[in-house]
Amino acid sequence: MSSLRARHANCSVVDCKDQHKCLYAVPAAQEQKTQWLRFIYNEDVVGAVRVGLYVCANHFTSDCFSNEGQYKAGFASTLTLVKGSVPTIRDPATVPESLAITSSSRDVACQTDPPDRRAVSTQLSLRTLQPHFRSEGVQATVSSKDFGVGTSTADPSCFAKRPSKRPRLDLEEEPELEDEPLEGSSSVAASKEQDPTNDPAESNTAPSESTPLSQESSTPTHKSRKYIVYESCIMELFAACPVCTRACDVRTRKLGTFLSVEQRCPHCKFCRHWNSQPVLGSTPAGNLHLSAAVYLSGASFSKIARVFKAMELQLFQYDTFRRHARSFIEPAVIHHWNTFQDVTLQRLSQESKVILGGDMRADSAGHSAKFGSYTTMDLNSNTVVDIELVQSNEVGGSQHMEKEGLRRSLALLEGRGINLDCVVTDRHPQIQKFLGERNITHYYDVCQIAKEISKKMEKISKDKECQKLQKWMRSITNHIYWTAASSSTGPERVAKWTSILNHVRDVHTHDDPLYPKCLHEVHQTRDKNKWLRAGTPAFYKLEKVLTNKRTLKDVEKLSPHHQTSSLEAFHRVILRFVPKNVVFPFIGMLCRLYLAAMYYNENANRPQAKTREGVLLYKVHFPKAMKGQCSAKPHKTEPTFRYVADMMDLIFDKVFVDPTPYTNAMLAIPVPEDLTAQYAQPDKKEVIASYVSRFNRGRV
Repeated sequence: MSSLRARHANCSVVDCKDQHKCLYAVPAAQEQKTQWLRFIYNEDVVGAVRVGLYVCANHFTSDCFSNEGQYKAGFASTLTLVKGSVPTIRDPATVPESLAITSSSRDVACQTDPPDRRAVSTQLSLRTLQPHFRSEGVQATVSSKDFGVGTSTADPSCFAKRPSKRPRLDLEEEPELEDEPLEGSSSVAASKEQDPTNDPAESNTAPSESTPLSQESSTPTHKSRKYIVYESCIMELFAACPVCTRACDVRTRKLGTFLSVEQRCPHCKFCRHWNSQPVLGSTPAGNLHLSAAVYLSGASFSKIARVFKAMELQLFQYDTFRRHARSFIEPAVIHHWNTFQDVTLQRLSQESKVILGGDMRADSAGHSAKFGSYTTMDLNSNTVVDIELVQSNEVGGSQHMEKEGLRRSLALLEGRGINLDCVVTDRHPQIQKFLGERNITHYYDVCQIAKEISKKMEKISKDKECQKLQKWMRSITNHIYWTAASSSTGPERVAKWTSILNHVRDVHTHDDPLYPKCLHEVHQTRDKNKWLRAGTPAFYKLEKVLTNKRTLKDVEKLSPHHQTSSLEAFHRVILRFVPKNVVFPFIGMLCRLYLAAMYYNENANRPQAKTREGVLLYKVHFPKAMKGQCSAKPHKTEPTFRYVADMMDLIFDKVFVDPTPYTNAMLAIPVPEDLTAQYAQPDKKEVIASYVSRFNRGRV
């Protein structure tokens, strides 16, 4: 069979005035080639003949094409030439209408001869989704009742006898079979591999040139646009045969979000197979894409399932979601995080001094936590550097998880040659001792100390004799922040902090040489009743709170620059990915923590939003601690999710193709044994038999 022309070729027939878009190259067989050349040169073949000669479809009679009916119905974009055909029409305008390719579809050979199934049974043509139209020669109008859709149990290899029809199959949930090849729903590539005679040049379902759909065909599977399509709308496309326009038998098969439709015409023996989404190996691409989207966005599968159920959208089972997560998604998350972490550590190793912040988040309150995730952050760039997940049975109890998490993070940083300037954390006693033994400069977060002092002052200010302290609470809180930010040494911080006891008595000179007097201007106050007097209960209790031994020791180590507020913000982000009321396995918890870190690193430093005129945007904020008072808060630009797109590319382009190296990296992570592993597993029947309710009236 002569192959289709290359792009931009022209018809070589002498005096061809109305060229058809379908061109065919001169065949290689010598006898047929001679006939073609004699026709092209009008019986005047002299000397050597140039290569690259083509003949358009207008020079062939209608019986030379095997798919003229499909072509006229819009199902095929090119005409397929029958093997051995020879051009005979010199001027298409002088040919009888019965022989021209513009004749009625009811006169073509495809009404009686079997069509070439290799070209039409493997995929849905792009024009099938366009509005149905028939050639002008078709006069019969088919009523809606003749478009009934049925199912057939006939042998696919035999269509001589019309199979009996029964009502359309309902889309019921079928067992998950993604580990096995899909029966009757293989992709186009697989179909072509099974058919050794298939020639891509002969396909009559190739996308037409210069159409938007042909441009989208090169788009990766996971980047193609998707739509919600109703079942009734899909079945309308397969109700009638595109060749003879009579009712067809339609069989459907469902696998999660995947729908496979097989259409067979018992009249003209036309058949085709259509899949609602590409099939990657034996896995529908949409099922894997949905699992990845749910996981990477930090959503809950159970909530997504409820949404799908409310809309009657078809969805796969939770076991399929977990299989996708274990096989492809979690290995991709771990690989992507390790890649990002390597780049970050390489950058930090080139810096002279690094200011590190650290804090732990437990998966539940109190001393019953199972997991503790310790986060270390580069406070200069506001970037999460490392997350260490510790299980309580690894360290002998949840009270030791924070120290173990910091120890692992510091070991990683030291192994990569990172020089630490200082570490900013909370006042955990084990952390204080651990960093002191290693001679690492340790600073405390100011916010936590200020919050503790404010709570104590609020408590004593409720006494009748100490109500004056309410006027000083905000000033004392501001004073501790000023003390930390304006001091360079520990003794200087203590001197400035204790000066507040003189200031509340309207005394602004101090005995300590490191801070001899207040830096503010002395001016006349309007409220003379706010000053405290030495020896009064209010002053005594205030002095006891501000100058006790532990407070002075903590003030000496107040952080002069960065605080752990960024870590607190990151912990709030974690709640979106790892809710505390949901139980996750160790690897699942670790991957979701990595996702939260990637989201935070991408969006933590996004700029403040502006109006079209360039005015900065703010929003009114009512913090709980301010008790009804509001403050202005910068309104940042919308967050981005580039990390999701990057991991989608990784999953579909690399992990799905060869998951072994990524899975091996995930399996190399040590997973501690479950908390119940140390106990003997009881017999379930015995436990059920011993079940007694407090409200049962039976024997106890």
